[in-house]
Amino acid sequence: MNTPEINTSVFKRLRFVLVETSRAGNIGAVARAIKTMGFGDLVLVNPRFPDALQDPEAVAFASGAQDVLAGARIVGSIGQALEGCNFAAAVSARLREFSPPVWTPRAFAGHVAGQGELSAALIFGNERFGLPNQIVEQCNVLINIPANPDYSSLNLAQAAQVLAYECRVAGMANENGEAAPSAIGFHGDAASLEQIEGMYAHLEQALVAIDFLDAGNPKKLMPRLKRLFSRTQLETEEVNILRGIARHILKARA
Repeated sequence: MNTPEINTSVFKRLRFVLVETSRAGNIGAVARAIKTMGFGDLVLVNPRFPDALQDPEAVAFASGAQDVLAGARIVGSIGQALEGCNFAAAVSARLREFSPPVWTPRAFAGHVAGQGELSAALIFGNERFGLPNQIVEQCNVLINIPANPDYSSLNLAQAAQVLAYECRVAGMANENGEAAPSAIGFHGDAASLEQIEGMYAHLEQALVAIDFLDAGNPKKLMPRLKRLFSRTQLETEEVNILRGIARHILKARA
């Protein structure tokens, strides 16, 4: 029996996630932006109005991308939105003190296009408030679009268009046999975001058990550790090793 071939095309491995979007028209405009570049996986986390996918403004702004809009999924949490992903990038104009590594759109595109085992997500925040820190800290990288510093305001669809374009260019180059723009790569299987979050929770328990972390006054230890590990691009076996260490610490303290 022949094993089915795994589709490693970046066009099938990249998900666009919109968090708490306020305007229905922006959802439709994003659907249009990503379809023009060959993408179609769109997930909405708690959009701030009912019937987001059927809203007349969303349908009008989709302008020919109604199939992407109709196929979008609405979920209640970022965890649900990232199910099946092992690489996530927060898109934000605002840099954070404890953010993961900051990449350009082109660096992200080259990395994802060149790594056939990655199932990646691009996460866009609310139009007014952006992304909360807790979501940014869960991501592998933070993408900052290098716009005019005197006027760097991009609307949601424009930001999605920039990222989708860069990913299309990198994906087409990769499929044509050209070198991917990024030399970064995994040697083992990339750990899923769910695995990494489980590791952080396990590690936090162990640090509390040995009195290294004060649960009542944690300050910024865990965000710093998340930032540290996000620079390593953790593999599944590495996560298992760290959880094994945490398990033995907890066992010794029991």
